[in-house]
Amino acid sequence: MSDQIAKGQEFEKKADKKLNGWGFFGSKFEDAGDLYEKAANSYKLAKSWDQAGSVYVKLAECHLKMDSKHEAASAYADAAHSYKKTSTKECIANLEHALNIFMEIGRLSMAARYCKEIAELYEQEQNLEQAIAYYDKASDLFQGEEVTTSANQCKQKIAQFSAQLEQYQKAIEIYEEIAKQSLNNNLLKYGVRGHLLNAGICQLCKGDVVAITNALDRYQELDPTFSGTRECKLLADLAAALDEEDVEKFTDAVKEFDSMTKLDEWKTTLLLRVKLLLKAKEEEDDDDLT
Repeated sequence: MSDQIAKGQEFEKKADKKLNGWGFFGSKFEDAGDLYEKAANSYKLAKSWDQAGSVYVKLAECHLKMDSKHEAASAYADAAHSYKKTSTKECIANLEHALNIFMEIGRLSMAARYCKEIAELYEQEQNLEQAIAYYDKASDLFQGEEVTTSANQCKQKIAQFSAQLEQYQKAIEIYEEIAKQSLNNNLLKYGVRGHLLNAGICQLCKGDVVAITNALDRYQELDPTFSGTRECKLLADLAAALDEEDVEKFTDAVKEFDSMTKLDEWKTTLLLRVKLLLKAKEEEDDDDLT
């Protein structure tokens, strides 16, 4: 390991010297770039990720001096992936450089990919607002390149996090839009009931029984097969429990569905919010009676 670090440092020193010395403008940066690349590889072999990241940034700057923008963006991406192991902040900063250059040179599918990667990093950090912003940007870029599946994956993330942040209407609109799009696709239409269930749970979180009932009618018009599903039955039972302010009925409906199809953490969290809302109403009514 120390062997590789020593090699890397030697290559880096030589590259720095090249840049600070005399030489033809283009060849000076090209020669230094070759040495920086060798230095970065040595640092990577030594698992010295910060040093590798730092040298990739120098390599990117050499490429920019030579107006080799695609290579510069790739070097920034390499820097980001080295920093990924030590510093999320540095990783994101370098992915930003990469995606901005790819946007500038019209490589939009590459820009979308790195945009999504930044979103995933913010998601890991539980910074949902920033994750939403980057998934949104990635979704637009994927849509522009007609990569619909990736665009929809990003949109689902936006809906998921929006609901977690109690932005229920935004989440509802996204899930309903994806459900509509999926109906016309033979590969995706089997996922429609799942999207409508998610939209319905977000409707329940708003606590407006009339809006939930109207939504269920719309969902059954949108997809006539939805009315015969357990997802539709669950939403109808939960809407009725909410209307009757019956916590027990609500709990039983959730348990029955969960025994057949395991509810994921996101759905469980949102349904718990609805249950707490229901309990609060029940307690309020009890107080009114005493």
